[in-house]
Amino acid sequence: MIQIGVDFGGTKVEAAALDASGTLLAKARVPNPGGYDKALIAVRELVTGLEQKLGARGTLGVGAPGSISPATGVMRNANSLYLNGRRFREDLSDALQRPVRLANDANCLALSEAVDGAGAGARVVFAIILGTGCGGGLVVDGKLIEGGNGIAGEWGHMPLPWPTVEEREGPRCWCGQNSCLEMWVSGTGLRRDFRETTGRDWSGEEIIDAWRGGDPAATTAFDQLMDRLGRSVAVLCNILDPDAIVVGGGLSNVPEVCQRLPGLVSRHVFADRWSTRIKPAVWGDASGVRGAARLWSVEEARELLAAPAA
Repeated sequence: MIQIGVDFGGTKVEAAALDASGTLLAKARVPNPGGYDKALIAVRELVTGLEQKLGARGTLGVGAPGSISPATGVMRNANSLYLNGRRFREDLSDALQRPVRLANDANCLALSEAVDGAGAGARVVFAIILGTGCGGGLVVDGKLIEGGNGIAGEWGHMPLPWPTVEEREGPRCWCGQNSCLEMWVSGTGLRRDFRETTGRDWSGEEIIDAWRGGDPAATTAFDQLMDRLGRSVAVLCNILDPDAIVVGGGLSNVPEVCQRLPGLVSRHVFADRWSTRIKPAVWGDASGVRGAARLWSVEEARELLAAPAA
C-alpha cells in the first residue's frame, strides 16, 4: 500500500510515494509546466512513473497554491494563474482514473507536521509559512480544518495587530486590502522595511547576514520583523490556543526566529501562563508533498486500494 503526494509549486512539481509508516519509497520532480493541459500531463506522468517503479498503485493527494472554492468547485488564488477558474481536482481525477484530494500547500505543511513532524502528539496544531508571503494551516485531532468557506488558516490576510502610529495605514496587499500580515511578517516585508529605511534593495539572506554581523539598520529591520511576528502569533493563540505552532518557509531556516518568538508572543497572550511550543518544521521543504500524501489516512488508503477498480 502506498500513498502518493504531489506538491504543485510555482517553479516545480514534485511527487513522492510513502508507505504506511511514512517512509519515503520514491520521489520525482519536473519544472512547473506553465500551462493547464501540460500540468495535467505532468502530474499524470509523475504519478504513473512512481507506480511503475514501485509496482503498486497508490492513493493521490495534491498540495497546490490557492484553494478550491466550496461555492463553485474551481481553483482560486493560485499563483500559477492558469489553475484559477479550473476544476483541477476533477480533471486530475479523470486523467488518473481515481479519486483525488487537493488542499492548499500551507494546509499540507500543517498536516504533515501534525502527523509525524514538529507537531506530533499535539491536539491542536497551527502551521505558519514565512516565505515570500505568509500563510497558515490548522489541524485538530489529526484532521485538517478547512472551514465552511475553505479559508481556515488564511492567517496572512488578517491585519497587523496592535499597530503603532507608523504602522496604521500599512502597505497595500495584492488582495486589495491594506496592512495584511503578508506584507509585514514575510521575506517580502523584511526586504521592503529595510529598503524603505536604507534605500538598499537587499535580499532577505543579505539582511540576515548583515544583522548577524552587527549592521544597525539590519538589526532594526530584523527586530521589527520579530516584534510584528510576536504580535501576530499572539492573536492566533488568543483565538485558537494551539498546543503547537510549527514554522515553515524560508524564515524557518533562521534558528533565531523560533528561539526568540515565545518571549515576544507571551507579552500579548491573554493568559497568566502560556506554554504553546513553537518549533521549525521537521520535514522542511518535504512537508508539502508528505502532507499531500496524508490527505488520505492510512485506513482510507487501504480501503480504497483494496476495492475493485471501477
